[in-house]
Amino acid sequence: MKRAVLYSRFSTNLQNEKSIADQEAVLTRYAANHGFTIVAKYSDAAQSGATIIGRSGLLKLLAAAAEGKFDVVLVEELDRLSRDMADLANIHKELTAQGVEIVAIHEGVASTITVGLRGLVGQLFREDNARKIRRGLEGKVRGGMSAGGKAYGYKPDLANKGRLIIDPEEAAVVLRIFEEFAAGRSAREICQGLNADRVPPPRGNQWQHAAIYGWEARKTGILRNQLYDGKIVWNKSRMIKDPSTGKRLSRPNPPSEWRITEAEELRIVPHDLFERVAKMIEPKDLPAEAKGKFSAIVRMKRPQRLLSGLLRCSGCGGGMSARGADKSGRVRIRCSTKATGGICPDPQDVYLDMVEAEVLALLRQQLADPDSLVTYVEEYNKARLEFARGEIDRRAKAERKVKALDGEIERTLDLLIKGVGNKARLEERYADLCREFDEAKEILEATPTPPSLVTLHPAAIAAYKSNLDDLSRLLKTGGGESLAELQAVLRELVAKVVVTGDAGKVDVKVYGKLRMLLSEPLRVSGAYRGGPLSVQAVVAEEGFEPPTHGL
Repeated sequence: MKRAVLYSRFSTNLQNEKSIADQEAVLTRYAANHGFTIVAKYSDAAQSGATIIGRSGLLKLLAAAAEGKFDVVLVEELDRLSRDMADLANIHKELTAQGVEIVAIHEGVASTITVGLRGLVGQLFREDNARKIRRGLEGKVRGGMSAGGKAYGYKPDLANKGRLIIDPEEAAVVLRIFEEFAAGRSAREICQGLNADRVPPPRGNQWQHAAIYGWEARKTGILRNQLYDGKIVWNKSRMIKDPSTGKRLSRPNPPSEWRITEAEELRIVPHDLFERVAKMIEPKDLPAEAKGKFSAIVRMKRPQRLLSGLLRCSGCGGGMSARGADKSGRVRIRCSTKATGGICPDPQDVYLDMVEAEVLALLRQQLADPDSLVTYVEEYNKARLEFARGEIDRRAKAERKVKALDGEIERTLDLLIKGVGNKARLEERYADLCREFDEAKEILEATPTPPSLVTLHPAAIAAYKSNLDDLSRLLKTGGGESLAELQAVLRELVAKVVVTGDAGKVDVKVYGKLRMLLSEPLRVSGAYRGGPLSVQAVVAEEGFEPPTHGL
């Protein structure tokens, strides 16, 4: 008998979670009728078929296929595997190379023709759905309804689904911001006042000036939001999915594609005040030559200093930025949260040269023996692996108990409905089972999701070791013309530098990256969007702190 695995998937959280169980039931019945032996089940709940990225069930299936653990993949339909033409073709190509057949129970064994047709149909279905959704959203906007998202100052109208109403408390804050800005206060000063008065921000713990002033290119920020002027603006941006990462990315649309609908009932700011503020925040007229130079400056995002973007305030965890040089010519850095109007319990304000000197001294000390750092990471991995296995076992036991109780409840209820057996005893048994099920469900929900098992990639270790050696070499040469190279290597190894101190003394902690060394070994060879089909799930935190002081 051929060894078979089952694969099932449903797309969104809005769909029934029992969809997985329903698919598995149909596949199990098909396997029994056609002489297949089921050796494993894989599934992805609430995962889109637009990409394979993030679909751990499918990736584990592909990894198991590479190890020769089964002969057939059973799916209800081919679009359960993917609704992307390229992905479905690559999955079929990879499994075929491993001698594994794909069997869709309503279509039979997958071939190049059926894969091509189903991939095309699946992708067209996705794209058509996207167009219909956008058409529906545009219709909502034309009708004065919200197309999604919550703007500060408003709340959903529970009596009229899809519409917004003004939130009086938040609206008063919006009006205060416009009036203070029109009176000449800067966005930072407004933030300081709001934080001092403990006004709850739209998100996070503190008001930031960026939330007020926004981004001119995308017309974001409270001061630019035309909803406060009684206008619903939709289609300012569109979301696309990055094919290499699976992440959704926002892209601005030209103003000609914006859809604007009058909604006077949503006005918070008087029109003349809104227009006055709009003129104040408009970019000043510049000569064409100056605009070109300004654009070039804006596009330049290279770090200007050795530790640019890596420094963190120990008081609040926020970034740190240069605040200019003092009379002696030394550059000072300070907590950016405090500088932008936020509240920091212990804002740091130190000399940059002292921080750089301390960081370089620590690196030189720790890099005297680069092999010891790699050894540390290996030991860290071993401990994490043992912990992950224990968590997986505990959660698996809880899941098995919930599933077993659920099945017994269904069987008992079926007997009650059919009138088979002693009704009183069955009712008592049913009540006991429901109580046990609720208790087991609570235990399962309280059990944390186990971290992924990790392994060390030999190639990654070699690259990491090479970077350590390069950094050691550059530190010995003292930088000089190698500053750009030193910056690049430093950012490959260091996640952040936490700074504590004042003008006379400074203390730093350097956190290194584990991203290059820790990953789940789910590698599948083959062509994928012009390159190797390789997915390596990161399972570690952004950085780690070894037991020694420093890196």
